[in-house]
Amino acid sequence: MTAPVLSELTGTYTLDPTHTRFGFVARHAMVTKVRGSFTEFEGTGVVNGDDLAASTANVTLQVASVNTSNEQRDAHLRTNDFFDAPKYPTITFVSTGVERVDETSFNLNGNLTIKDVTKPVTVNMEYTGFATDPYGNQRLGLEGTARINRRDFGVDFHAALETGGVLVSDKIDLEFDISAIKTA
Repeated sequence: MTAPVLSELTGTYTLDPTHTRFGFVARHAMVTKVRGSFTEFEGTGVVNGDDLAASTANVTLQVASVNTSNEQRDAHLRTNDFFDAPKYPTITFVSTGVERVDETSFNLNGNLTIKDVTKPVTVNMEYTGFATDPYGNQRLGLEGTARINRRDFGVDFHAALETGGVLVSDKIDLEFDISAIKTA
């Protein structure tokens, strides 16, 4: 990947919900992984090409939009065992700083709030490109990952297995595929 010319990236961006994914991966029954995502969200970011550390990002996920391709599991995730969507309808991330790692990667530091519990999280981000689409929109592409402990955020469902281990892992991997459109 070619290093971005930061001055070209400077601007305010809005997430494109049809080309962006906020996903998660949890180990299930100690033998396999279950993947899911939130299908309703909004977010903005400001890239400061002169001072990358001054860039910002804000994202709000609608908890009720959780989708693991299994309606029964999704309904369970919306209960108090997990996210308690009726009481805590959103998950938010608000950046607190950006640290450049190399020419195409950086750490996005911020506060993640799940079930009214806010903890600092670092998202490892990778710049994947900048292009003008056929409709004239300038698009910024990013991919990101982070690992959290769900219990740190009050997501405490715990079911022990007869053979040892647990039904759902405490460690959750977060995955982000982002397409953001530069606003005029």
